[in-house]
Amino acid sequence: MTPRVVSPVLMLAAWVRDYAYAVVAQVRAAFDRTDPSAFRVGTRTPIVVLPGIYESWRFMLPLISAMHERGHPVHVIDALRRNGRPVTDSAVDVLEYLREHELRGAVIVAHSKGGLIGKQAMISGAMPEHVTGMLAIATPFAGSTYARFFLNRALRGFSPRDATIRALLLETAADARIVSVYGRFDPHIPGGSALPRARNVVLDTMGHFRVLADPRILDELDTLTA
Repeated sequence: MTPRVVSPVLMLAAWVRDYAYAVVAQVRAAFDRTDPSAFRVGTRTPIVVLPGIYESWRFMLPLISAMHERGHPVHVIDALRRNGRPVTDSAVDVLEYLREHELRGAVIVAHSKGGLIGKQAMISGAMPEHVTGMLAIATPFAGSTYARFFLNRALRGFSPRDATIRALLLETAADARIVSVYGRFDPHIPGGSALPRARNVVLDTMGHFRVLADPRILDELDTLTA
């Protein structure tokens, strides 16, 4: 499933609104002092949050709060910091967190690069009894053609030719446990975030960051944790 064609005017408007959302979220994250342990209580399916590149978990705070209000204990992984390290290294941190906290039957909710980390963890040791599934939001499973324009090594790692991207695409064992949710236009991932063997959900919301606030995210989470 691929995003529907969007006019240039709507694309420009989506760029502006998307970056405005991201700026506000980054500023909020910089000043927020919420204790993450407050979110680790609840009676429903435990959630493990994995943010995108150069995002701390606080970038996703509104979504975290909404999931917690629905009764989910929500876990964040401080070791990821602002998520600038390689996907494989960060996946090790996820696996260590799962073991340390003895999480079972958890669902990963990930944004962008976080979805790559989550899938790597799922195929590297997070068995179905530990992680039943993942809700990946705007994740570049096939990479992004824009990556080649960046000098930054971490951003160039999203190239469709990157070894990690290619290896993750070829490894399909966990794909049936993944729900990939993304907007009909994503200024960072022009090819969309479809994953062939996963459940793919295209949102009317446009953008790479604003999709985090789309109410269908929580609807898909309810379906995944039912």
